[in-house]
Amino acid sequence: ARAYALAIGAAPTAIFETTFQQECEADLFGEQAVLCGGLVELIRAAYETLAAAGFDEQMAYFECVHEVKLIVDLIHERGIAGMRAGISTAARFGGLTRGPRVIGEEARAAMRKILAEIQSGQFAKELEADAKAGGPLAARLQAAEAAHPLEAVGRRLRKAMPWLEAGDEQED
Repeated sequence: ARAYALAIGAAPTAIFETTFQQECEADLFGEQAVLCGGLVELIRAAYETLAAAGFDEQMAYFECVHEVKLIVDLIHERGIAGMRAGISTAARFGGLTRGPRVIGEEARAAMRKILAEIQSGQFAKELEADAKAGGPLAARLQAAEAAHPLEAVGRRLRKAMPWLEAGDEQED
C-alpha cells in the first residue's frame, strides 16, 4: 500500500499507518455519528427550529444547509481553530459558547453507544438483516427523509443556482 501511494504521488502527506479493524470501525463511526448521520440530523433539527419559529423556509435552508459547505471548506483548509479565525466575532463567540450546549454529554454518550454497536457487530447484524429482508427499514427511512420539507426547498433553491454541478439523483 505504501509503495502504491508513493507511485501515485499520495505520500508522504496522504498516508498513515492503521489497521484494517481501525479503518473499518472509524469509517463506519464517522459516517454514522458525523458525516451521514449526526450532521444530517443537526442540519434538519436547525432547519425545523427556524421554520417552526416562523422564519422563511429559504432563509432557514441557506442558514442551516447551504452555508455548511462554507464552514466545512474552512475547516478542511485551516482546521477548526483556523476556521474560527476566519469568521466573524459574533459567529466565533456564538459557536464557542453555544456549540457545547447543542452537542453535550447526551450526544457524546450516544456516540460511544454507536461505536460500541459497531465494535460488537450489532450494526452489521442490523444491516445484514435489513438487506436480507429487501431493505424495508432503509427504504422507509429514506422515503421519509426525501419527503421532508427541507428537501423540497433544497431542490427548488439548487435549481436557481446553475453553478452547482451536483444533481438531485439518489445513489444506492
